[in-house]
Amino acid sequence: MERFTYLGLLVGCLVVTAPLELLLRVRVYARWRRLLLAVLPEFVVFVAWVLYAIAQGHWDYSATRTLGLRLPGGIPVEEVLFFLVVPLCSVLALEAVRRVTGWDAGYPADEP
Repeated sequence: MERFTYLGLLVGCLVVTAPLELLLRVRVYARWRRLLLAVLPEFVVFVAWVLYAIAQGHWDYSATRTLGLRLPGGIPVEEVLFFLVVPLCSVLALEAVRRVTGWDAGYPADEP
């Protein structure tokens, strides 16, 4: 069961924030291009960084707390998912705060 620790953390993040899309109608998934622009740059930079760190021996992952499925470069599939899930959850949380408080966060709240 320990091997599902990392994956469980990611699922937990999604379970907590995903309902914001429906309950508060934050429209994060509806504006998928904007979401992609927010997530893709950090995804590319951090995956490259982790691959470099693994190759240099600076970074390692617990074999007992991950599924054991490694992608090229030795990066666990959970780590790749982390760089997608956490930013997604962050954007959902930000948009929920904007919706509830009316804060414009530097851009109009009523974009299509």
